[in-house]
Amino acid sequence: MRVLVVKTSSLGDVIHTLPALTDATQAIPGIRFDWVVEEAFAEIPAWHPAVDRVIPVAVRRWRKAPLRALMSGEWSGFKRQIEKGRYDATIDAQGLLKSAVLTRYSGKPVHGLDHNSAREPLASRFYSHPHTVAVGRHAVDRVRELFAKALGYAVPDGPGDYGLDRRRIAGADDHDPYLLFLHGTTWVTKHWPEIYWRRLVERAAGHGWAVRLPWGNDVEFERACRLARDLPNVTVLPRLRLEGIAREVAGARACVAVDTGLGHLAAAFGVPTLSLFGATNPGYTGAWGPNQFHLASNLACAPCLQRQCTHVPTSEERARFDLVTEHPLCFTRLDPERVWTSLQSILACNSLPDALEVPAGGADGSLADTGGSQPPLIRSMFDRKASG
Repeated sequence: MRVLVVKTSSLGDVIHTLPALTDATQAIPGIRFDWVVEEAFAEIPAWHPAVDRVIPVAVRRWRKAPLRALMSGEWSGFKRQIEKGRYDATIDAQGLLKSAVLTRYSGKPVHGLDHNSAREPLASRFYSHPHTVAVGRHAVDRVRELFAKALGYAVPDGPGDYGLDRRRIAGADDHDPYLLFLHGTTWVTKHWPEIYWRRLVERAAGHGWAVRLPWGNDVEFERACRLARDLPNVTVLPRLRLEGIAREVAGARACVAVDTGLGHLAAAFGVPTLSLFGATNPGYTGAWGPNQFHLASNLACAPCLQRQCTHVPTSEERARFDLVTEHPLCFTRLDPERVWTSLQSILACNSLPDALEVPAGGADGSLADTGGSQPPLIRSMFDRKASG
């Protein structure tokens, strides 16, 4: 059986699709996949052993210059690659109009999310077989269910498996242990304050750890340089392509991350990772995998799921915090000392005492109310399912 997967972006969304492929290979012997993905992430699907052909697209680039895409032959070349595939099924795992349009050239049946399940309901009109998949759950769970319904098997019990070989990506283990701090992300509200990162780097370096700082643009490079300034054994990495940063992630002893695609990459490799959440909800998009831990703010308005902070500081917060350097205020609940203590526990044994493990709240992924100023350290749902 040959199946075409359409999941173009973003980095985290592409990674979240991998466990569904592993489920399918276990349920349907001999099944093989081709995968349509944005050119920037084309290396990732090829890491999974069930993927034969990766078909890059450049929707982001094409939208900026559609005439150039047509005249250059890129668009017609993409259509030819799809049309010659002769697929038994196509699965749009994205649920957006831009991905649904790409399924038009693959033949039927085309599976996807129905209008109540997709992020963009109009996308469901492109599918011959729309499926209901409940919202308010982690993205990995939703994609696994979609694949199971599309291909006719039951979602396997237990946690999913990304199907990646960490040792192959990491290469030779000929270096001293190091920590990787993943400080770059997109939304302003997902950024842990830079002064907090600096204090964490100082703590780690002071305890003899080598720290590596990746970056992906000029702003991140400048921040990494400030974090590393005058500190021994703290390295600002060169600018790396995806394969290079994957090697750094796979080789790390542990990572600290904000809500970022590279944090999901660490989870896919099973690298112990502490992820920090303010405005976003780990119940929906938290790092999924073994040895994944989340610290999520318990400020009353978090998680707000907003790109811009609308929190109005109280008089007490104005007195206690610097509203410029400690913004957004939801992260003041996750101060560097709290993060360092949690990281030390993870480094010691890749797990936390039961007293520090607090189950998630309801099925919607909301976090438990701790009733105090210290947010709990939450193990990933993957780990809780595996152990329970």
